[in-house]
Amino acid sequence: MKKNLHFNSRVIHGGQKLDKSYGAVMPPIYQTSTYAQTTPGGHKGYEYSRTHNPTRTALENALASIESGKHGLAFGSGLAAMDAVLKLLKPGDEVIATHDLYGGSYRLFVKVFEIFDLSFHFVNLQNTQEIKSKINNKTKLIWVETPTNPMMNIVDIQAVSFIAQANDILLAVDNTFASPYLQNPLLLGADIVMHSATKYIAGHSDVILGALIVNSDDLEERLRFIQNASGAVPGPMDCFLTLRGIKTLAVRMERHCYNGRKIAEFLNQSPLIERVFWPGFVNHLNHSVAKKQMKDFGGMISFITKSSNYQRAIKIIENLKIFTLAESLGGVESLAGHPASMTHASIPKQLREKSGVQDSLIRLSVGIEDSQDLIDDIDQALNC
Repeated sequence: MKKNLHFNSRVIHGGQKLDKSYGAVMPPIYQTSTYAQTTPGGHKGYEYSRTHNPTRTALENALASIESGKHGLAFGSGLAAMDAVLKLLKPGDEVIATHDLYGGSYRLFVKVFEIFDLSFHFVNLQNTQEIKSKINNKTKLIWVETPTNPMMNIVDIQAVSFIAQANDILLAVDNTFASPYLQNPLLLGADIVMHSATKYIAGHSDVILGALIVNSDDLEERLRFIQNASGAVPGPMDCFLTLRGIKTLAVRMERHCYNGRKIAEFLNQSPLIERVFWPGFVNHLNHSVAKKQMKDFGGMISFITKSSNYQRAIKIIENLKIFTLAESLGGVESLAGHPASMTHASIPKQLREKSGVQDSLIRLSVGIEDSQDLIDDIDQALNC
């Protein structure tokens, strides 16, 4: 029955079983590193918590359920999850990735894995011809972010999946910005979905955790081996906190989307704003794709003020009172950041600006506070 539940029910019940010991409604925190055995190999399914932990199993089942997948795997961070995907590849393999991806992803690709003879091509994935032009017999992975961080560009997952499948290439989608509430890449043809569950999934800025979700048994087996062999796994407390966050994902996302729309519309109408990047606008590039593959348009917004420069952008974010100047996103509290000097500082300036990440760009993660309070806060900061 639980497989047929709607999303709002799956976040609470999907993949979950009552605790057999005492009937606990929430999975217990199994704060243990090891498990008693009656004889070597004689255990109850768990022998060492790097390999398995009951709290982590409960989380992984929930992750699979909310992404409409078969298998979930939890990692110590989103980048640890990405690291596991890249370890599926061999020296000489090539990867095609979006040209405006998260700075930490770029750093992992270029500064870590290029040393091991992996090659990366950063292209505009909105243009399928650019993707096709980079494909050769060494291409083994296409890495998609949509919406992208921080330019909010929309990539047509299904269109890219047709290209990947026709060329026997793995398609992985970073679904962090959308969350499983808004978008389910596996249903659109992706092979792997990645999340920095630190963000919307956990949702309270108190956990660092990553996730992968797949349907393929073969992929799950290979990734499970890497998860155990490399050991970048989350502890049971972080798994519990993430499970707790998932329970309210649907109601939180409804509010994020509502507030996001209010803030985006306010900014778009302000005479002080040059441009707003939010996929809910009809004139946003690939808005029709976003409308097709997303349930709503989310609470992530980027913008540039008129006659803006680095100093002006910094002054605005320093004068915000309710929005907190901080890294990260997706928590219940509203956050503001300066991508060029924060999340995307690891990307060379010329490459960063080519993708649209100018020194004047400000990124907002709109929380679930009262929308009018957030609008008033932005208004006073713009007029400082």
